[in-house]
Amino acid sequence: MTTFAPGTFKPAPGRGSLPRMLFVHARTEAMLTLRNGEQILLTVIIPLALLIALSLMSVIPMPEPRVGSATARIFALAIISSAFTGQAIALGFDRRYGVLKRLAASALPRWLLVAGRVCGALVVVALQIVLLAVTALLLGWRFPLAGLPWVVLLIVLGTLTFGALGVLLGGALRAEIVLALANIIWFVLLMVGGVALSVPVSFVHLLPSAALAQALETSVVHGTAPGVGPVAVLVAWGVVAGALATRTTKLT
Repeated sequence: MTTFAPGTFKPAPGRGSLPRMLFVHARTEAMLTLRNGEQILLTVIIPLALLIALSLMSVIPMPEPRVGSATARIFALAIISSAFTGQAIALGFDRRYGVLKRLAASALPRWLLVAGRVCGALVVVALQIVLLAVTALLLGWRFPLAGLPWVVLLIVLGTLTFGALGVLLGGALRAEIVLALANIIWFVLLMVGGVALSVPVSFVHLLPSAALAQALETSVVHGTAPGVGPVAVLVAWGVVAGALATRTTKLT
């Protein structure tokens, strides 16, 4: 029997390495998001317009320095837009058109399907934050560098938490219902969820949106570590949403 040395025939059949599959899947998810006009409106144009409006207009009361407070809140909104609303809608329609089912039948492990989406969302969020940060600096924001590690940590934690919530919503309901609910929840969190407005209601600080905005404001404005309370709220929402999503997410 004739045998051939490994690598004689190329391309060699077989599954790629896990890091390579994760990289390709995350890159694909990020590119699909950035090519979608509606997603660009939700993740870039609206947050950018709100940042400029909140920084320059005093219609909505906001703690001083105004630009710094507005920047922290719009950072939170950008994370919610990409990790929650965008992911929920994309997942809902991927299920509807059978994309998720076909990916699940490929060599990609189930956990890598989720990890690829989360990493793709992190890439989009990172691009959003860079664009918003540059705009805020032009508007007069003075960023305390001591808060940089905490801001990065909160961006990652916020993306994971709201990504889990997005998968929970987008993986359980019909695409049309997900589309409506995701946009409604986004608007509600913006207005009364502790993001754009400080709502004097006792339970608002238990919402992940308010916790993320509060934690980011501490680090973005003052350059200090966020309080234990907001971080605990984000972790709790993320763990619960992730546990429920693993039980309720459907491929079709």
